[in-house]
Amino acid sequence: MQPFRVHRGRVAPLLRRDIDTDQIIPKQFLKRLERTGFGAFLFHDWRTLPDGSINPAFVLNQPRYAGASVLVAGPNFGCGSSREHAAWALQDAGFAVIIAPSFADIFRANAVTNGLLPLAIDEAIVATLAQCAEDVDGYELEVDLQQCRLRNSNGLDVSFTLEAGVRQRLLEGLDDIGLILKYEADIDRYESGIRGQVSGIRNYAD
Repeated sequence: MQPFRVHRGRVAPLLRRDIDTDQIIPKQFLKRLERTGFGAFLFHDWRTLPDGSINPAFVLNQPRYAGASVLVAGPNFGCGSSREHAAWALQDAGFAVIIAPSFADIFRANAVTNGLLPLAIDEAIVATLAQCAEDVDGYELEVDLQQCRLRNSNGLDVSFTLEAGVRQRLLEGLDDIGLILKYEADIDRYESGIRGQVSGIRNYAD
């Protein structure tokens, strides 16, 4: 997991509400053992037509959004099942930031654990960003997690908030194991103390 500090990338708008994890990565593609390779199936049921051909109307199939790394979506993004594969698929497809008015709690936790930034901001700003992405070819956004600012080249500069623990975890690039190892010295001291107490009890019993 890489530290997330400042990211600048092309924006793709997908202003649908209640985008669930089965749409993000349908269940038939969950058989892989690795965390990689899921990006090819991201939004599969929307990206393809019933005959299996590419749906040219779907936003992520449009050439102007090729290489997008910031997805702007509607409220309650990531609802549905708890599959962590949803975060893996988004990352594998090249996304580093998901911006929406709100997120399902389990998806949000999975995203943070994998270094994907789920950024909840005001719905009016989300709508503005999506409109900019539709109106301006190659529209890019800078997401500055160090200063908690969103910026673009046209003067947009707005602040956002993120829980201190989540922000620091992303800034340092700590997954669950990394988060535990950060306190390795404290854990060692605690375990040494416990071993000392157990030894004392045994000596007393003897």
